[in-house]
Amino acid sequence: MTFVRACGLGELEEDTPKRVELDGTPVSIVQTEGEVFAIHDICSHANVSLSEGEVDDCHIECWLHGSRFDLRSGKPDALPATRPVPVYPVKIEGDDVLVSLTQES
Repeated sequence: MTFVRACGLGELEEDTPKRVELDGTPVSIVQTEGEVFAIHDICSHANVSLSEGEVDDCHIECWLHGSRFDLRSGKPDALPATRPVPVYPVKIEGDDVLVSLTQES
């Protein structure tokens, strides 16, 4: 599994998504509840950026229609989205947040 640097840990604010692009793939990096997550940044219901939404209880909410996605699994738990979005493995090395574009789900 190949990991690439997404951002610095110091660049993240708790519960505030950060949009990055890795090899042309939009990814939202989220630090919440003591962990860092990487989730595909495009809502599976509407072609909008999830990083513009809010984070709460380990979920990210699409700002357009209110679909919520679990940051751990990518699965939606609120309509209108019914399809999950990919989540990606994350590891922290020093101050670097590294992400592998190999999907976990």
